[in-house]
Order: sequence, then C-alpha cells, then structure tokens
Amino acid sequence: MKSGNRDKAEGKYSQVKGKTKEVAGKITDNPRREAEGKAEKLGGKAQDKKGDVKKAFGL
Repeated sequence: MKSGNRDKAEGKYSQVKGKTKEVAGKITDNPRREAEGKAEKLGGKAQDKKGDVKKAFGL
C-alpha cells in the first residue's frame, strides 16, 4: 500500500476510534475519555489530510 493510502486508512481508523471513545465518554459521563476521543478524532483527520497531500504529490 502506498504511504498516502496508508495514511488515509490509518486516519479514518483513528477518527472512528476517537468517535467511539467520545460517545463512550458522553454515555458514562467521563469527560476525560470524551476529551481523549475528540483529540484522537482530530489527529485522525489530520492524518487523513496528510494522506491527501501525499497522494496529490504522488508519494
């Protein structure tokens, strides 16, 4: 798998994982887990965008 595609896939995975943590934090009234989920989701979005840039440049 090319690195751009790998970054996009890992980014999507992190977004889903982060959203899951965020929802679990809301359900259990755990603000720390909710914040961790939001941070992980944001990191996943950044990695997804990194994959877009790599694909645009053919890396």
